[in-house]
Amino acid sequence: MSIPVLLFASYADAFGTRRLDVPIEAPCAVDDIVRVIRTLPGGARLPAEPLVAVNRTWVRGDTPVVAGDEVALIPPVAGG
Repeated sequence: MSIPVLLFASYADAFGTRRLDVPIEAPCAVDDIVRVIRTLPGGARLPAEPLVAVNRTWVRGDTPVVAGDEVALIPPVAGG
């Protein structure tokens, strides 16, 4: 099984795609997904604690993810 993860801006550039299908069994936790993503080419560009949304809500690393959830990695954004 895999969990689809949406990537934006610099993360999409780092991985060369706007969506990753992360090979992991659900249910799992956000931290488990991030751990797998770090092993992929481009994964070293993730910060220690990346911003993650599940179903369009900011979440912590211990948040559970089940099949059908929308997971997104959001890079830091500067503004002014």
